[in-house]
Amino acid sequence: MTWHLKWAKVMEVEGCRSEVEVFRRSTVEMMSTRDSVSGKCSPLSQNVQMSTPRSIPLTMRNTDSGPSKREFRASSAPLIPNPFPELCNPAHSPVLPGSLGERDPLSDNRTHVVRVFWDPTHSRSVLVSSGATAHDVCHMLAESAHCMDEESWALIEHHSALGLERCLEDHELVVQVQSSWPVESNTMLFFRKNYAKYEFFKKPVLFFPENMISDCADVTKGTTSSELVQNMVKSGSCPEIQGFLHVREGGKKSWKKLYFVLRRSGLYCSNKGQSKEPRHLQFVGDLEDLNVFTVFNGRKLYGAPEAHVFCIKASKDRFRCQDLKLMCADSEQSRTCWITAFRLFKHGKQLQCNYQFAQSSARLHMASKDSKFTDRKESMVAMDFSGKSGGRVIQNPHEAQNAEQEEGQNWRKREALRHNLPTNGHGSQLSAVHRVQPWFHGGMSRAEAQKLLEEQGQVDGMYLVRDSQLHMQCFVLCLSYKLKTKHYLIIPLEQGDRQYYTMDDGVTLFADLLQLVEFHQINRGILPVCLKHPCTRIAL
Repeated sequence: MTWHLKWAKVMEVEGCRSEVEVFRRSTVEMMSTRDSVSGKCSPLSQNVQMSTPRSIPLTMRNTDSGPSKREFRASSAPLIPNPFPELCNPAHSPVLPGSLGERDPLSDNRTHVVRVFWDPTHSRSVLVSSGATAHDVCHMLAESAHCMDEESWALIEHHSALGLERCLEDHELVVQVQSSWPVESNTMLFFRKNYAKYEFFKKPVLFFPENMISDCADVTKGTTSSELVQNMVKSGSCPEIQGFLHVREGGKKSWKKLYFVLRRSGLYCSNKGQSKEPRHLQFVGDLEDLNVFTVFNGRKLYGAPEAHVFCIKASKDRFRCQDLKLMCADSEQSRTCWITAFRLFKHGKQLQCNYQFAQSSARLHMASKDSKFTDRKESMVAMDFSGKSGGRVIQNPHEAQNAEQEEGQNWRKREALRHNLPTNGHGSQLSAVHRVQPWFHGGMSRAEAQKLLEEQGQVDGMYLVRDSQLHMQCFVLCLSYKLKTKHYLIIPLEQGDRQYYTMDDGVTLFADLLQLVEFHQINRGILPVCLKHPCTRIAL
């Protein structure tokens, strides 16, 4: 009888509810049977009934605070062989996995500290749960920074020592990704815009050139390559990709050019020219176990023949040079195609679900903001204070709209005139309204601007404005177009006693940079594409 009581206490610590209930019922039944025979209530049976708890937790959670002296933990209790294995069968047992032995660190809802950077020297620590995805963390950071919560915000896994970067997918668990990093490393998580994350869903033809689509892909008669790409990408799939790549094996310094084929079954390289016969294809890796990284500064770090370097690494391997399979494409478009195909083949339909969920979240966020603005706007009325008898309420909605537009134009004229008045005979002071805009980056250099545009996706229409380092009082508009960065000089021009800005030698004049940017968001002018995505950096 004593053995039954001790065993029930150990199983209580272990958290196995089913065994405790079996022992408790059997003990009580034995006690009741013995008492019925003797006709007396044993004190031992009373102690058993009083000491048995009414409820036993399935798991005992670990908290951040230190354990108390009276607290029992499942991880510190000794492992005792289970005498009833059929009751704890994983397929039918009510006990949670890991409650009888070593626990999975990601199986509970404990909070973890994640450090997120917005530039290499400034960061912020946030508390997230074990099941928090990259989309959840981005939404939380965007809300706390009071910025637009769009699908273009992303978490970037950055390994500065190896020159590797990877955009986390929205469904990836942040704590799980962070647990795979080396303990003593300078790996960081960056929070920034990545407009190219889902751009291939909007313009799939631009991401998959016809010369890289394999001719052995399943193409129906009468279907062009562009139609094939659009149909497959929209359904969450990807066509077979082929092409030459410079490759460098781990631990070696030489590069060699090989023909690669990327299929759903994995990545292959041909050991005989461009032959894709099964006997000539060598299996490189399974896409389920591989992660693809963009390599920055590949020429300096790895002696790559071109700057368009990326690499694949097995998820279970450590972050070492000998574990990386470095590849170099001939152009940025080719590298983008390979990386996009890797993502589609690995995640497939999940990427499309992420894209649709991000779009729906952005729409709900904008709808909530519009509803708040509408409620505030409905409590206001338009008034006219131009008369001498005081203000009057404007009842006609068309008159109120015209008055609003006229007031806006008058305000712009007053601001432009105020900033263009001469001061102390030293010329005119130009408008400084652009310095509070998110697309203005001050004294950034040409190389830094190009790097920032590349980091945020370098899709068509990305732009920023910076101070010119060669010409005083001039500015530069940096624009991404066809995976390249173009720079346009903005110069101040005096006309009469007023000063303007122009990019086309005075053909089109603007009172300030804000007016210039707003104009080119609607009209191309001398630009190859309209301004669409502002390149921004925020402070968390």
